[in-house]
Amino acid sequence: MFCYSTTYINILSFVISIIIFLITNLFISKSNIFMKKNYFDAEVKVNNTNIQTSSKESERMLEEVEEWYLEIPSINLKANIKEGTTEEIMDEYIGHFEESQKENGNVCLAAHNRGYKNNYFENIKNLKEGDRIYYKHRNYKKEYEVIKQSIIKDTDWTNLENTIDNTITLITCVENQKEYRRCVQGKEIIKESEEN
Repeated sequence: MFCYSTTYINILSFVISIIIFLITNLFISKSNIFMKKNYFDAEVKVNNTNIQTSSKESERMLEEVEEWYLEIPSINLKANIKEGTTEEIMDEYIGHFEESQKENGNVCLAAHNRGYKNNYFENIKNLKEGDRIYYKHRNYKKEYEVIKQSIIKDTDWTNLENTIDNTITLITCVENQKEYRRCVQGKEIIKESEEN
């Protein structure tokens, strides 16, 4: 029969505890590296099938976690923005015209004004010259003032062309006139400290 001293059993227990600790930490460390790799590669697992997303989809996923919104205090509007102007997007968000700028230049946005789940541009017809528009995309923040409100043909896209000055263009339908669109434009307010 074997006889072990208390010291021997304590040392053996300590060594086994260290081995278990090291193996556990090694496993967790490898698991974390694997998870980070999957996140940065934008790998999505659906029904046990790996799908590698494109860089455009990765950018879209990043924008979903970034702040992107429009705020117009005079009409009590604050809403999130999403890339695209499909009906599905505009049911939930203000849509961003994909070919327009997101920061410098002409930022062009569209939203419903009646008859849908969210009618974010319902009251843009009430905007007056000088009203403030606040826009945020990631770390980019701009303040604009309304300079023009007009009714345009639904085939007239000249207001969506890029501009040298920082502008914002808001487009929505005109009530009961399918062939026309309401267009509100704002110009960036440059503060004195920014001019110097």
